[in-house]
Amino acid sequence: MNAQLKQLLLLQGAVIIYTLSGIMAKFAAGAVGMEDILLFFGLDLFFLGVYALIWQQMIKRFSLSVAYANRAMALLWSALWAKLIFGEEISLKQIAAVGLVVAGILIVNSDREDSENKEERA
Repeated sequence: MNAQLKQLLLLQGAVIIYTLSGIMAKFAAGAVGMEDILLFFGLDLFFLGVYALIWQQMIKRFSLSVAYANRAMALLWSALWAKLIFGEEISLKQIAAVGLVVAGILIVNSDREDSENKEERA
């Protein structure tokens, strides 16, 4: 696996961790007992803390435009979790919107690869 793909997978790992905090918040919102509420909010804060640490490392490795463009993949991961964990329906409009976001991210990432290839040739 090349280094660029590994870095992009690490970046997606950070985004996945970020979306896990939203899952914990939704579980906390539906919790009945105070213990469950505190547990899920605690997990929410934990995932946000881990994400913040990883994100700091990611923005050292990527330009901000690439890092923030890839952060938009949270839409895809959130939709996936909504379907798999909460059984929510995903509409065609939502699928189309996520598809547009993914297409934009692919364009930004391919632009990054093109500029890095030009730098290597120079």
